Amino acid sequence: MNIPPELTFEVLVRLPLKSLARFRSVRKEWKLVIDSEFFRDCFMSHNSSSVSWSIIQTRPHKLTLEIVGHHGCKTWGLTRSPGSLVGFFADTTIKRLRVLACTDGLVLIYTETSYGTPMHYVGNPLFQEWCPIPLPSYFYLQSVERIRNHQRFNDSALVIKMQSGAVVSYKVVWLFPRNSTTIDFLIYSSDTGMWEARIATCLHSSFWFSHHKPIALNGILHWLCNFSTSFVAYDFYGGHDDYACHIISFPDCEKDDDQLRRFRRTLSTSDGSIVYFNEFGENGNRRLRVWRLVKYTGGPEAWQLFWEVSLASVIELGIDYFPVVMHPLKSEIIYLWSRNKKGMVLFNLRTNVFSLHKESEDETKCMDGCTLSFNRCSEYMETIHNYGGPNYLLASQYVLPRWLHRLPRPQPS
Repeated sequence: MNIPPELTFEVLVRLPLKSLARFRSVRKEWKLVIDSEFFRDCFMSHNSSSVSWSIIQTRPHKLTLEIVGHHGCKTWGLTRSPGSLVGFFADTTIKRLRVLACTDGLVLIYTETSYGTPMHYVGNPLFQEWCPIPLPSYFYLQSVERIRNHQRFNDSALVIKMQSGAVVSYKVVWLFPRNSTTIDFLIYSSDTGMWEARIATCLHSSFWFSHHKPIALNGILHWLCNFSTSFVAYDFYGGHDDYACHIISFPDCEKDDDQLRRFRRTLSTSDGSIVYFNEFGENGNRRLRVWRLVKYTGGPEAWQLFWEVSLASVIELGIDYFPVVMHPLKSEIIYLWSRNKKGMVLFNLRTNVFSLHKESEDETKCMDGCTLSFNRCSEYMETIHNYGGPNYLLASQYVLPRWLHRLPRPQPS
């Protein structure tokens, strides 16, 4: 029986990606429908706010990789949490594995074999595709030793180039400060399968790297630096000159007063933007403010204040908290960790409704309809709080892609 194309389209666009990935290989006609740009756009518009994602810890620690997981979301329809997909299988025994960066469904990991050999891989855990990243041929022996001794991790990053909702290219970036104003970048490109060296001049470059991981968005890396009033951004797909480097002041830098600002600077990504949030106290009132970065030039006008709310309802219940991340797709949901309640507070900035999810409880539904699960999150949060204080967070958001795309690989020469 021939099924009308219109009916086929209406059925397929309502299925999760897990089913679409299977149906692409069943019939040629279905594959043509699913691979069309019109179908992809319709599917993504139907699934604009539901996607499985995890908070991955990125410190060398005895704990599991995933500390907070969201699964059972509509887009993929997976029953497993995303962090459980970050398994790795190699020809040799792996004695150490560490996630260095997560960007647009891809991850950069460091592994160490039983012989002590350091290796880096970029992978798409969803499809279990992994590409080894060779060390540069001109790498010095001491540089390899520094990698083996865990001294080059905070300077490792991954940036992605997207096209029509799919990953078409990635770059692995290593950062080597040369002096107070100059940075050496080593950049591996999936387009060429080769490393290139790039020199960038930027004010106060020696303060770029510390214990903070850079945040990647739209091919740009964003570093929190040791200066509390600004951060650094560099566009790795925007050219090879110093104009690709930007220093962005925080929107409240003119009021950099600990009596006003409660926490350290916190950057996150949400709904395709860099966001900054903090709690401020003025005239006895404390309010949470959230800004969105709208451009990379200019002063305070580079930011747009799009939320300012009171968290009095949370504080009245005796919940002491510090901000963690924003929801990756829904910019009205912020995640706060409560030390005294040992749980995650999900606060809806639009409705002022919040929910407390304790690690000791069973898996529960959260505000985006996903199932929320924890894995020794309380222990990890306590560790990093004691290590560097509130907002000294060493974690990354691993967000499953919203469309079917495979791991880009270098073209054969």
